[in-house]
Amino acid sequence: MYTLYRISPSRGSDVLVEVLGKEFDGLLGCDYFSAYRKYMKDFGVAVQFCLAHLIRDVKFLVEHSNAANRRYGRLLLEHLRKLFGIIHRRESYASEASFRKTLATIRNALVADALLELPQTREAGNLADRFVTHMDSYFRFVTTPDVEPTNNLAEQAIRFVAIHRRMTQGTRGDPGQRWCERIWTVVATCGQQGRSLFDYLCQSVEAYFHDAPAPSLIPAEV
Repeated sequence: MYTLYRISPSRGSDVLVEVLGKEFDGLLGCDYFSAYRKYMKDFGVAVQFCLAHLIRDVKFLVEHSNAANRRYGRLLLEHLRKLFGIIHRRESYASEASFRKTLATIRNALVADALLELPQTREAGNLADRFVTHMDSYFRFVTTPDVEPTNNLAEQAIRFVAIHRRMTQGTRGDPGQRWCERIWTVVATCGQQGRSLFDYLCQSVEAYFHDAPAPSLIPAEV
């Protein structure tokens, strides 16, 4: 089930604690937003940082005005292309072990060049620091089955939220935010489960007027 919240920079890690708790034992797929980094640091949470977001940051270097940054960005981007090429050809490997061994080889080459070929620029240094501090969190998918290297599926699932927020310019208070969180959660979860959103809302309204429990969004209780 999806639960959708808008996490603001000012209290992002607090929201994560409220929603996921201090003893979250799952794996968090996310971008490099500071709130996620603080949450993982404070509570030892396992993270898979989205490689699609990393590619955007690498492309920033590729298009930078500084020639050293451009060279460095192209070098890293080529490794990332090879990495995703392996992922897209996963079915061609004879075994899961050989597939993951090849991923690990590309990962090692990427990290090695990210550190050994680092130019003396602030922009490149900031990116290289991520590999020093968070290498495991960028490449957890290499060693952990069923972990995706990006959070594209989640972002696609909640794309309608970003569109709605852009069109309406958001809410002006807590009651409006609570309403949006709840209806967004219902919309995304019904879509994920292949359920009719209209039917669910009708059942919910009917239950309210009959003072009955609302229909559940949890699959086991459907």
